[in-house]
Amino acid sequence: MLEKLAKQTAVYGISTILGRFLSYLLTPFYTRIFGLESYGIITDVYALIPFALVLLTLGMESGYFRFAAKAEAAGGDVQAAKRRLFATTWGITSLAALIFFVLIVIFRVPVSAAMGEAYAAHPLYVVIVAAIILFDVAACIPFSRLREQGRAMKFVSLKLFNIVMQVALAFAFWGIGLFDSEFGVGWAFVANLAASVCTWALVMTTTEGTAPRIDRVLLAAVFVYSLPLLISGIAGTANEFIDRQLIKYLVPEGAMAQLGIYGAITKIAVVMTLFTQMYRLAAEPFFLSNFRKEEFVAMNAAALKYYVMASMMIFLGIALFKELFALIVGPDFREGIFILPVILGANVLNGVWLNLSFWYKREEKTKFALVVTFAGLAFTILGGALLIPRWGYYGAAWGRFISEAAMVAVSYALNRRFFPTPYDIRRILLYVAVGLALFFASEYVVSQYTHGALRYAINVLLFAAYAAMAVRCEHIDLKAMARAVLKRR
Repeated sequence: MLEKLAKQTAVYGISTILGRFLSYLLTPFYTRIFGLESYGIITDVYALIPFALVLLTLGMESGYFRFAAKAEAAGGDVQAAKRRLFATTWGITSLAALIFFVLIVIFRVPVSAAMGEAYAAHPLYVVIVAAIILFDVAACIPFSRLREQGRAMKFVSLKLFNIVMQVALAFAFWGIGLFDSEFGVGWAFVANLAASVCTWALVMTTTEGTAPRIDRVLLAAVFVYSLPLLISGIAGTANEFIDRQLIKYLVPEGAMAQLGIYGAITKIAVVMTLFTQMYRLAAEPFFLSNFRKEEFVAMNAAALKYYVMASMMIFLGIALFKELFALIVGPDFREGIFILPVILGANVLNGVWLNLSFWYKREEKTKFALVVTFAGLAFTILGGALLIPRWGYYGAAWGRFISEAAMVAVSYALNRRFFPTPYDIRRILLYVAVGLALFFASEYVVSQYTHGALRYAINVLLFAAYAAMAVRCEHIDLKAMARAVLKRR
């Protein structure tokens, strides 16, 4: 069973890595053509968009996966039941997005003023971003349907198309000088909107003639399941953007410049973010399928161990060479590279509590999601309020780390109380302890007594030592893996 999860993760992973690589070409690009404050606007907007997407999808993605599995278990005309489920969840999310867009257009001036001076000068920024959200939400459930059907290649090809088009348009707009116009960063949003519209049109071809139509009885049942996930999703996504908002409003001077630096350094943690995202894309429909409880418990326990092993390897691969990764962004942004290990650590913890969330989604006890995410939100706000006025974006990074740690602690406590899972805590803590020990050895010993190529050579050995330990502990047969790869070729 875990082999199936690994294969799905690999399919989503390769495409996601390629897509994000193309997308993250925009980070070194934008941080070299825009100043700190202008890039701060991009950071601000792209932190708010995921929040709007979570709000307007109404928790229906997880609801769709769960009720699709229920339809299969119930038997009968499964395809008709799934079509009705798809039409209902797609219909309600599209309606919510349309209402949102109309309201933003009507109230664009006061909304722009509330967001800050840069937006008040260009209310059209807000309208364009609202249009991006409209088309992305309208495409969300059709994309979820592709995941539920196991059509990973179709899913990833459409996602890649979106990214390639957006990157190509951004470079084209720069080439003809549009970024130097008065509208400035607004053209970055125009490129995104064009890509979102075209992707929406293409994903519509996969709906097989199904039209959005809301079945009120079915919607009520799905909504009862999804509402706690919606509320927790709002709180969870708030954790992802509220640190940016706290920087914007709590830093006494140069807030947008600090926001730009924070956003750029956060982008460098792309590999960790990619790993967590590709794992989520594969694991969510996988773990919400109709496994027996014994199978689910065993697979979930093993999955968390392997996730921590892999994520700590990624942590070391970036943190040991952070000065090299700093070259990704423009020179003005590199002063903030010292916060990168903290952000990476927060991303590791994010994936841990993702694993710890599957049991209550499977058991339809989604009320626990509220406890977890609101605990995280409380720590984000408290940590940010205390640390950001003193430390600026460094305080925001630690506030995010503390929030993720709190969610892991609460999730684990709930699991032990209501759904005990035999996680291999000793092995998990071993991977974390060894990874952190190697990092601190590099940071406070190697860096003090070596420089240049010698320092990086020693860091390569430290990374290799962790990888060798993981291979030995898990009895991974590298020769067999190599033979399997060569045989497939």
